[in-house]
Amino acid sequence: MPHQRLPRLSWPSTFRRARPRWGGLRLPGARRRARAALLATALASAARGWPVVPGAYGVPGLLGCCSCGDPCCPSPGAHPHDPPLLAASTDPRMVAWWWGERSPESSVLVATGRTVCGVSLPAEAGVRALEWFRLHGVPIGPVLATPTRYVLLVAPYTLEELGELLAEQAWVPGSLRYHGPDGFLVLPPSRTGAGPVRWLRPPVEERPWLPQVATLLGALIAASTATSGGSRLAF
Repeated sequence: MPHQRLPRLSWPSTFRRARPRWGGLRLPGARRRARAALLATALASAARGWPVVPGAYGVPGLLGCCSCGDPCCPSPGAHPHDPPLLAASTDPRMVAWWWGERSPESSVLVATGRTVCGVSLPAEAGVRALEWFRLHGVPIGPVLATPTRYVLLVAPYTLEELGELLAEQAWVPGSLRYHGPDGFLVLPPSRTGAGPVRWLRPPVEERPWLPQVATLLGALIAASTATSGGSRLAF
């Protein structure tokens, strides 16, 4: 009796190994991990009481490099777009839907003024400031960095409080920026048109301690006015 070749068995589709999908599309592993990291950051921030909202994100193309569609966007991937900043939320269900379904590649923006604020300065000055704080034992909170700037997270302040503090200074460099009420910060691991955002000092507690801006302002001003390469801050 001639040998008969048995038909090839095929598992039903319900038993086949599931392949990861996102929105019905198979994604490369690196892209899935990047999206998962953004979602995790957004949820962790919301759990700290920091209101977050999806921002614009960088896109390749000849008509611009920002999802907002403006070919001349001055801050590609680093600004609110849709929804607006006022929609920032700490509701985990809303946050999970934003980054899990609606806009999984969006940068993570935290609205400043309510539970967290920030002060930023050029990266070179930031290195000097952090070293001064270390040498003098001044406690600081989380610190993040862009390719060009350092941002120190601080406790919430009002514009009136900030104005009084600045008025007490003999001179304030224009390179300092203040992320207070109605402002925002881009959180790691978001990527902007200028490059990635990363933590220098990540928040490790569920509710991280934040210093008062008054305790840091003098050193930040001095670091921003010190001569490049100087071994000490110019007090």
